[in-house]
Amino acid sequence: MPNSSSYETAISWLFQQFPSYQVIGSKAYKPTLDNVSKLSEIFGRPEATLKFIHVAGSNGKGSVCSVLSSACTEAGYKTGLFTSPHIKDFRERIRVNGVVIPEEQVVAFVEQVKKLQLDFSPSFFEITFVLALLHFKKQNCDLCIIETGLGGRLDATNIITPLCSAITSISLEHTQILGNTIAAIAEEKAGIIKEEIPVVIPESMDSTAMKVIQDIAESRQSPVIIAQPSVLQNQDQLLPEFQRSNLGIVESILAYLQSIGYHFNESVLSLALNNLYQNSGYRGRLQLIQRHPNVYLDVSHNPDGIKKTLEAVLRELTQDENLFIVYGSSSDKDLQSIATILPLDANYLFTTFNHQRSASIHQLKSAFEEKELKSIAFFEDPQSAMKKALNTANQRDTIIVLGSFFLLEDFF
Repeated sequence: MPNSSSYETAISWLFQQFPSYQVIGSKAYKPTLDNVSKLSEIFGRPEATLKFIHVAGSNGKGSVCSVLSSACTEAGYKTGLFTSPHIKDFRERIRVNGVVIPEEQVVAFVEQVKKLQLDFSPSFFEITFVLALLHFKKQNCDLCIIETGLGGRLDATNIITPLCSAITSISLEHTQILGNTIAAIAEEKAGIIKEEIPVVIPESMDSTAMKVIQDIAESRQSPVIIAQPSVLQNQDQLLPEFQRSNLGIVESILAYLQSIGYHFNESVLSLALNNLYQNSGYRGRLQLIQRHPNVYLDVSHNPDGIKKTLEAVLRELTQDENLFIVYGSSSDKDLQSIATILPLDANYLFTTFNHQRSASIHQLKSAFEEKELKSIAFFEDPQSAMKKALNTANQRDTIIVLGSFFLLEDFF
Protein backbone atom coordinates (compact mmCIF):
# COMPACT_ATOMS: atom_id res chain seq x y z
CA MET A 1 0.00 0.00 0.00
CA PRO A 2 1.64 3.28 -1.09
CA ASN A 3 1.69 6.26 1.17
CA SER A 4 0.03 9.50 0.15
CA SER A 5 3.34 11.00 -0.91
CA SER A 6 4.01 8.21 -3.47
CA TYR A 7 0.52 8.79 -4.92
CA GLU A 8 1.10 12.54 -5.14
CA THR A 9 4.47 11.89 -6.78
CA ALA A 10 2.83 9.60 -9.34
CA ILE A 11 0.13 12.15 -10.20
CA SER A 12 2.67 14.94 -10.44
CA TRP A 13 4.74 12.81 -12.82
CA LEU A 14 1.67 12.09 -14.96
CA PHE A 15 0.84 15.77 -15.29
CA GLN A 16 4.46 16.70 -16.06
CA GLN A 17 5.26 13.82 -18.37
CA PHE A 18 2.22 13.93 -20.58
CA PRO A 19 0.46 17.01 -21.97
CA SER A 20 -2.82 17.62 -20.15
CA TYR A 21 -5.78 19.64 -21.45
CA GLN A 22 -6.65 20.39 -17.84
CA VAL A 23 -3.27 22.12 -17.44
CA ILE A 24 -2.33 23.61 -20.82
CA GLY A 25 -5.61 23.62 -22.74
CA SER A 26 -6.01 22.90 -26.46
CA LYS A 27 -2.27 22.34 -27.06
CA ALA A 28 -2.69 18.97 -25.30
CA TYR A 29 -5.31 17.76 -27.79
CA LYS A 30 -4.10 14.88 -29.95
CA PRO A 31 -6.17 14.80 -33.18
CA THR A 32 -5.62 11.09 -33.80
CA LEU A 33 -6.44 7.75 -32.21
CA ASP A 34 -3.00 6.31 -32.95
CA ASN A 35 -1.43 6.93 -29.54
CA VAL A 36 -4.31 5.62 -27.46
CA SER A 37 -4.56 2.58 -29.75
CA LYS A 38 -0.86 1.85 -29.27
CA LEU A 39 -1.19 2.19 -25.50
CA SER A 40 -4.19 -0.08 -25.40
CA GLU A 41 -2.33 -2.66 -27.49
CA ILE A 42 0.62 -2.61 -25.08
CA PHE A 43 -1.74 -3.34 -22.17
CA GLY A 44 -3.60 -6.14 -23.93
CA ARG A 45 -6.60 -4.23 -25.36
CA PRO A 46 -8.71 -4.23 -22.17
CA GLU A 47 -11.64 -2.66 -24.03
CA ALA A 48 -12.12 -5.77 -26.16
CA THR A 49 -14.02 -7.68 -23.46
CA LEU A 50 -15.93 -4.82 -21.82
CA LYS A 51 -19.47 -3.52 -22.48
CA PHE A 52 -19.85 0.24 -22.94
CA ILE A 53 -22.25 3.13 -23.21
CA HIS A 54 -20.52 6.08 -24.91
CA VAL A 55 -21.73 9.65 -24.31
CA ALA A 56 -20.69 12.86 -26.09
CA GLY A 57 -22.14 16.37 -26.10
CA SER A 58 -21.36 20.03 -25.49
CA ASN A 59 -23.30 20.14 -22.21
CA GLY A 60 -24.98 17.48 -20.11
CA LYS A 61 -22.77 14.50 -20.91
CA GLY A 62 -21.36 14.34 -17.39
CA SER A 63 -24.85 14.47 -15.91
CA VAL A 64 -26.13 11.72 -18.22
CA CYS A 65 -23.12 9.51 -17.45
CA SER A 66 -23.48 10.01 -13.69
CA VAL A 67 -27.24 9.32 -13.54
CA LEU A 68 -26.91 6.34 -15.91
CA SER A 69 -24.05 4.91 -13.86
CA SER A 70 -26.09 5.34 -10.67
CA ALA A 71 -29.08 3.58 -12.25
CA CYS A 72 -26.98 0.63 -13.41
CA THR A 73 -25.44 0.39 -9.94
CA GLU A 74 -28.89 0.42 -8.32
CA ALA A 75 -29.96 -2.37 -10.69
CA GLY A 76 -27.17 -4.56 -9.33
CA TYR A 77 -24.68 -4.25 -12.17
CA LYS A 78 -21.01 -3.65 -11.47
CA THR A 79 -20.63 -0.33 -13.25
CA GLY A 80 -17.51 1.50 -14.33
CA LEU A 81 -17.69 5.27 -14.79
CA PHE A 82 -15.14 7.39 -16.63
CA THR A 83 -15.61 11.17 -16.53
CA SER A 84 -13.50 14.31 -16.73
CA PRO A 85 -12.15 16.61 -15.54
CA HIS A 86 -11.78 15.99 -11.83
CA ILE A 87 -12.53 18.71 -9.29
CA LYS A 88 -10.27 17.79 -6.37
CA ASP A 89 -8.60 14.41 -6.84
CA PHE A 90 -7.46 12.71 -10.06
CA ARG A 91 -9.17 9.47 -8.95
CA GLU A 92 -12.63 11.07 -9.34
CA ARG A 93 -12.30 10.32 -13.06
CA ILE A 94 -12.34 6.53 -12.59
CA ARG A 95 -14.98 4.84 -10.41
CA VAL A 96 -16.66 1.48 -10.02
CA ASN A 97 -20.10 1.65 -8.37
CA GLY A 98 -19.11 5.09 -7.10
CA VAL A 99 -15.82 4.00 -5.51
CA VAL A 100 -12.74 5.77 -6.88
CA ILE A 101 -9.77 3.79 -8.18
CA PRO A 102 -7.34 2.95 -5.33
CA GLU A 103 -4.21 5.06 -4.97
CA GLU A 104 -2.00 1.98 -5.12
CA GLN A 105 -3.38 1.03 -8.52
CA VAL A 106 -2.59 4.49 -9.91
CA VAL A 107 0.94 4.30 -8.51
CA ALA A 108 1.51 0.81 -9.91
CA PHE A 109 0.29 1.87 -13.35
CA VAL A 110 2.56 4.90 -13.41
CA GLU A 111 5.51 2.65 -12.52
CA GLN A 112 4.60 0.36 -15.42
CA VAL A 113 4.43 3.26 -17.85
CA LYS A 114 7.78 4.61 -16.68
CA LYS A 115 9.41 1.25 -17.42
CA LEU A 116 8.00 1.13 -20.97
CA GLN A 117 10.20 3.97 -22.25
CA LEU A 118 7.62 4.77 -24.92
CA ASP A 119 8.82 6.05 -28.30
CA PHE A 120 5.66 8.17 -28.65
CA SER A 121 4.07 10.82 -26.42
CA PRO A 122 0.50 10.05 -25.38
CA SER A 123 -1.56 12.79 -23.76
CA PHE A 124 -2.52 12.78 -20.10
CA PHE A 125 -6.10 12.00 -21.15
CA GLU A 126 -5.09 9.08 -23.34
CA ILE A 127 -3.03 7.44 -20.64
CA THR A 128 -5.74 8.08 -18.03
CA PHE A 129 -8.34 6.40 -20.24
CA VAL A 130 -6.19 3.28 -20.66
CA LEU A 131 -5.76 3.17 -16.87
CA ALA A 132 -9.57 3.34 -16.55
CA LEU A 133 -10.05 0.48 -19.01
CA LEU A 134 -7.57 -1.69 -17.12
CA HIS A 135 -9.31 -0.95 -13.82
CA PHE A 136 -12.75 -1.76 -15.25
CA LYS A 137 -11.45 -5.05 -16.66
CA LYS A 138 -9.74 -5.95 -13.38
CA GLN A 139 -13.01 -5.26 -11.53
CA ASN A 140 -14.99 -7.41 -14.00
CA CYS A 141 -17.44 -4.58 -14.71
CA ASP A 142 -20.75 -5.54 -16.31
CA LEU A 143 -21.19 -2.11 -17.90
CA CYS A 144 -18.86 0.85 -18.39
CA ILE A 145 -20.24 4.37 -18.84
CA ILE A 146 -17.76 6.50 -20.80
CA GLU A 147 -17.86 10.29 -21.16
CA THR A 148 -15.89 11.71 -24.07
CA GLY A 149 -13.27 14.26 -23.20
CA LEU A 150 -13.45 16.64 -26.13
CA GLY A 151 -15.31 16.14 -29.38
CA GLY A 152 -15.95 12.54 -30.33
CA ARG A 153 -14.50 11.41 -33.66
CA LEU A 154 -10.87 11.77 -32.55
CA ASP A 155 -11.45 11.64 -28.81
CA ALA A 156 -9.28 9.04 -27.06
CA THR A 157 -12.39 7.25 -25.81
CA ASN A 158 -13.45 6.50 -29.39
CA ILE A 159 -11.44 3.27 -29.54
CA ILE A 160 -14.37 1.54 -27.83
CA THR A 161 -17.34 -0.16 -29.50
CA PRO A 162 -20.39 0.54 -27.33
CA LEU A 163 -23.76 -1.14 -26.96
CA CYS A 164 -25.31 2.28 -27.46
CA SER A 165 -24.13 5.87 -27.96
CA ALA A 166 -25.68 9.16 -26.90
CA ILE A 167 -25.15 12.81 -27.85
CA THR A 168 -26.64 15.17 -25.30
CA SER A 169 -26.43 18.61 -26.93
CA ILE A 170 -24.48 20.64 -29.46
CA SER A 171 -23.35 24.23 -28.95
CA LEU A 172 -20.38 26.35 -29.96
CA GLU A 173 -17.43 25.23 -27.80
CA HIS A 174 -13.73 24.48 -28.30
CA THR A 175 -14.13 26.11 -31.71
CA GLN A 176 -10.35 26.25 -32.23
CA ILE A 177 -10.36 22.44 -32.26
CA LEU A 178 -13.84 21.24 -33.25
CA GLY A 179 -14.86 23.88 -35.80
CA ASN A 180 -16.68 27.20 -35.61
CA THR A 181 -20.17 26.16 -36.70
CA ILE A 182 -22.86 24.02 -35.08
CA ALA A 183 -22.75 21.69 -38.09
CA ALA A 184 -18.98 21.19 -37.84
CA ILE A 185 -19.12 20.50 -34.10
CA ALA A 186 -22.06 18.12 -34.57
CA GLU A 187 -20.04 16.19 -37.13
CA GLU A 188 -17.16 15.80 -34.68
CA LYS A 189 -19.45 14.68 -31.82
CA ALA A 190 -21.25 12.27 -34.15
CA GLY A 191 -17.93 10.57 -34.74
CA ILE A 192 -18.75 8.27 -31.81
CA ILE A 193 -21.62 6.70 -33.81
CA LYS A 194 -20.60 3.18 -34.81
CA GLU A 195 -21.98 0.97 -37.60
CA GLU A 196 -25.46 -0.41 -36.79
CA ILE A 197 -25.24 0.70 -33.14
CA PRO A 198 -28.08 2.94 -31.88
CA VAL A 199 -27.50 6.56 -30.89
CA VAL A 200 -29.79 8.45 -28.50
CA ILE A 201 -30.33 12.20 -28.96
CA PRO A 202 -32.78 14.52 -27.19
CA GLU A 203 -35.88 15.96 -28.83
CA SER A 204 -34.49 19.40 -27.89
CA MET A 205 -31.34 18.95 -30.01
CA ASP A 206 -30.51 21.96 -32.22
CA SER A 207 -32.17 21.33 -35.59
CA THR A 208 -28.98 21.85 -37.62
CA ALA A 209 -27.07 19.49 -35.34
CA MET A 210 -29.89 16.93 -35.43
CA LYS A 211 -29.82 16.84 -39.24
CA VAL A 212 -26.05 16.26 -39.28
CA ILE A 213 -26.30 13.50 -36.66
CA GLN A 214 -29.22 11.79 -38.41
CA ASP A 215 -27.41 11.85 -41.75
CA ILE A 216 -24.25 10.31 -40.26
CA ALA A 217 -26.31 7.70 -38.40
CA GLU A 218 -28.16 6.80 -41.59
CA SER A 219 -24.88 6.40 -43.48
CA ARG A 220 -23.77 3.93 -40.80
CA GLN A 221 -27.15 2.17 -40.59
CA SER A 222 -27.36 3.22 -36.94
CA PRO A 223 -30.87 3.60 -35.47
CA VAL A 224 -31.57 7.07 -34.01
CA ILE A 225 -33.57 7.08 -30.77
CA ILE A 226 -35.18 10.46 -30.02
CA ALA A 227 -35.45 10.94 -26.24
CA GLN A 228 -38.37 12.89 -24.80
CA PRO A 229 -37.83 15.08 -21.70
CA SER A 230 -38.40 13.12 -18.51
CA VAL A 231 -41.63 13.58 -16.57
CA LEU A 232 -40.11 12.14 -13.40
CA GLN A 233 -40.48 14.50 -10.45
CA ASN A 234 -37.27 16.05 -9.13
CA GLN A 235 -35.85 14.13 -6.18
CA ASP A 236 -33.40 16.76 -4.90
CA GLN A 237 -31.68 19.98 -5.83
CA LEU A 238 -28.92 18.23 -7.79
CA LEU A 239 -31.23 17.66 -10.75
CA PRO A 240 -32.86 20.99 -11.64
CA GLU A 241 -35.58 21.53 -14.22
CA PHE A 242 -33.23 22.04 -17.18
CA GLN A 243 -31.84 18.53 -16.64
CA ARG A 244 -35.10 16.88 -17.75
CA SER A 245 -33.71 16.52 -21.27
CA ASN A 246 -30.66 14.70 -19.89
CA LEU A 247 -32.81 12.49 -17.71
CA GLY A 248 -34.92 11.62 -20.76
CA ILE A 249 -31.75 10.44 -22.50
CA VAL A 250 -30.97 8.19 -19.53
CA GLU A 251 -34.49 6.74 -19.65
CA SER A 252 -34.09 5.98 -23.38
CA ILE A 253 -30.73 4.28 -22.84
CA LEU A 254 -32.16 2.17 -20.00
CA ALA A 255 -35.10 1.18 -22.22
CA TYR A 256 -32.70 0.13 -24.97
CA LEU A 257 -30.54 -1.87 -22.55
CA GLN A 258 -33.70 -3.57 -21.29
CA SER A 259 -34.59 -4.52 -24.87
CA ILE A 260 -31.28 -6.37 -25.26
CA GLY A 261 -31.47 -8.31 -22.01
CA TYR A 262 -30.57 -6.04 -19.11
CA HIS A 263 -33.07 -5.65 -16.29
CA PHE A 264 -34.22 -2.44 -14.58
CA ASN A 265 -37.28 -2.12 -12.37
CA GLU A 266 -39.58 0.90 -12.33
CA SER A 267 -38.02 2.46 -9.24
CA VAL A 268 -34.42 2.29 -10.47
CA LEU A 269 -34.28 5.88 -11.68
CA SER A 270 -35.70 7.32 -8.47
CA LEU A 271 -33.17 5.31 -6.49
CA ALA A 272 -30.43 6.46 -8.88
CA LEU A 273 -31.26 10.10 -8.23
CA ASN A 274 -31.58 9.65 -4.48
CA ASN A 275 -28.14 7.99 -4.32
CA LEU A 276 -26.52 9.98 -7.10
CA TYR A 277 -23.50 11.29 -5.19
CA GLN A 278 -22.83 7.96 -3.48
CA ASN A 279 -23.03 6.01 -6.76
CA SER A 280 -21.20 8.42 -9.06
CA GLY A 281 -19.53 11.24 -7.15
CA TYR A 282 -21.80 13.66 -9.03
CA ARG A 283 -21.49 17.18 -7.64
CA GLY A 284 -21.06 20.78 -8.69
CA ARG A 285 -24.21 20.87 -10.84
CA LEU A 286 -26.45 23.46 -9.22
CA GLN A 287 -25.39 21.93 -5.95
CA LEU A 288 -26.91 23.63 -2.91
CA ILE A 289 -24.26 23.83 -0.18
CA GLN A 290 -25.85 26.38 2.15
CA ARG A 291 -29.20 27.98 2.95
CA HIS A 292 -30.06 31.53 4.16
CA PRO A 293 -28.70 32.72 1.81
CA ASN A 294 -28.84 29.87 -0.71
CA VAL A 295 -25.37 29.15 -2.09
CA TYR A 296 -25.06 27.02 -5.24
CA LEU A 297 -21.98 25.60 -6.93
CA ASP A 298 -22.08 24.86 -10.66
CA VAL A 299 -19.42 23.79 -13.17
CA SER A 300 -21.09 25.45 -16.19
CA HIS A 301 -18.35 27.03 -18.27
CA ASN A 302 -19.52 27.62 -21.85
CA PRO A 303 -22.23 30.09 -22.97
CA ASP A 304 -25.00 27.53 -23.45
CA GLY A 305 -24.38 25.82 -20.10
CA ILE A 306 -24.11 29.09 -18.20
CA LYS A 307 -27.30 30.40 -19.82
CA LYS A 308 -29.30 27.32 -18.80
CA THR A 309 -27.91 27.37 -15.27
CA LEU A 310 -28.73 31.04 -14.71
CA GLU A 311 -32.21 30.61 -16.20
CA ALA A 312 -32.86 27.81 -13.70
CA VAL A 313 -31.69 29.95 -10.78
CA LEU A 314 -33.57 33.09 -11.88
CA ARG A 315 -36.76 31.06 -12.23
CA GLU A 316 -36.66 30.38 -8.49
CA LEU A 317 -36.11 33.99 -7.40
CA THR A 318 -38.93 36.32 -6.38
CA GLN A 319 -38.93 40.03 -7.13
CA ASP A 320 -37.41 41.05 -3.80
CA GLU A 321 -34.58 38.49 -3.85
CA ASN A 322 -31.13 39.39 -5.18
CA LEU A 323 -28.72 37.23 -7.16
CA PHE A 324 -24.96 37.29 -6.51
CA ILE A 325 -22.73 35.61 -9.09
CA VAL A 326 -19.15 34.62 -8.22
CA TYR A 327 -17.58 33.99 -11.61
CA GLY A 328 -14.17 32.78 -12.76
CA SER A 329 -13.15 31.29 -16.08
CA SER A 330 -10.36 29.58 -17.95
CA SER A 331 -8.65 32.03 -20.26
CA ASP A 332 -9.59 30.12 -23.42
CA LYS A 333 -13.36 30.46 -22.94
CA ASP A 334 -15.46 32.79 -25.10
CA LEU A 335 -15.82 35.56 -22.53
CA GLN A 336 -17.33 37.99 -25.03
CA SER A 337 -20.22 35.61 -25.77
CA ILE A 338 -20.67 34.85 -22.08
CA ALA A 339 -20.85 38.58 -21.34
CA THR A 340 -23.86 38.93 -23.65
CA ILE A 341 -25.98 36.36 -21.77
CA LEU A 342 -25.41 37.54 -18.20
CA PRO A 343 -28.47 39.09 -16.49
CA LEU A 344 -27.85 42.82 -16.01
CA ASP A 345 -29.52 43.10 -12.61
CA ALA A 346 -27.33 40.59 -10.74
CA ASN A 347 -24.38 41.44 -8.48
CA TYR A 348 -21.10 40.19 -9.98
CA LEU A 349 -17.95 39.17 -8.16
CA PHE A 350 -15.37 38.23 -10.79
CA THR A 351 -12.34 36.30 -9.61
CA THR A 352 -9.19 34.53 -10.70
CA PHE A 353 -8.35 31.10 -9.28
CA ASN A 354 -5.18 29.18 -8.51
CA HIS A 355 -4.57 27.54 -11.87
CA GLN A 356 -2.37 28.50 -14.79
CA ARG A 357 -5.34 28.47 -17.16
CA SER A 358 -7.28 31.03 -15.10
CA ALA A 359 -8.44 34.15 -16.91
CA SER A 360 -6.60 37.14 -15.45
CA ILE A 361 -8.18 40.17 -13.80
CA HIS A 362 -7.24 42.11 -16.95
CA GLN A 363 -9.10 39.63 -19.18
CA LEU A 364 -12.15 39.66 -16.92
CA LYS A 365 -12.21 43.46 -16.85
CA SER A 366 -11.87 43.64 -20.64
CA ALA A 367 -14.81 41.31 -21.12
CA PHE A 368 -17.20 42.50 -18.43
CA GLU A 369 -16.32 45.97 -17.12
CA GLU A 370 -18.03 47.86 -19.95
CA LYS A 371 -21.29 45.92 -19.60
CA GLU A 372 -24.18 47.67 -17.88
CA LEU A 373 -24.17 45.31 -14.93
CA LYS A 374 -25.92 46.31 -11.70
CA SER A 375 -22.88 45.73 -9.48
CA ILE A 376 -19.38 44.56 -10.35
CA ALA A 377 -16.20 43.85 -8.38
CA PHE A 378 -12.96 41.94 -9.03
CA PHE A 379 -11.03 39.65 -6.68
CA GLU A 380 -7.68 37.86 -6.77
CA ASP A 381 -9.04 34.69 -5.16
CA PRO A 382 -12.42 32.90 -4.90
CA GLN A 383 -12.61 32.90 -1.10
CA SER A 384 -12.36 36.69 -0.96
CA ALA A 385 -15.13 36.95 -3.54
CA MET A 386 -17.33 34.54 -1.58
CA LYS A 387 -16.67 36.34 1.70
CA LYS A 388 -17.80 39.61 0.11
CA ALA A 389 -20.93 37.96 -1.32
CA LEU A 390 -21.88 36.42 2.04
CA ASN A 391 -21.31 39.71 3.85
CA THR A 392 -23.48 41.60 1.34
CA ALA A 393 -26.34 39.20 0.67
CA ASN A 394 -29.33 38.94 3.00
CA GLN A 395 -30.87 35.64 4.07
CA ARG A 396 -33.40 35.58 1.23
CA ASP A 397 -30.83 36.15 -1.50
CA THR A 398 -29.04 33.60 -3.69
CA ILE A 399 -25.33 33.23 -4.42
CA ILE A 400 -24.07 31.05 -7.27
CA VAL A 401 -20.45 30.17 -8.01
CA LEU A 402 -19.85 29.13 -11.61
CA GLY A 403 -17.58 29.34 -14.65
CA SER A 404 -15.03 26.54 -14.24
CA PHE A 405 -14.27 23.17 -12.67
CA PHE A 406 -11.05 24.76 -11.39
CA LEU A 407 -12.96 27.55 -9.61
CA LEU A 408 -15.00 24.99 -7.68
CA GLU A 409 -11.85 23.34 -6.28
CA ASP A 410 -11.76 26.13 -3.71
CA PHE A 411 -15.16 25.15 -2.33
CA PHE A 412 -14.78 21.39 -1.84
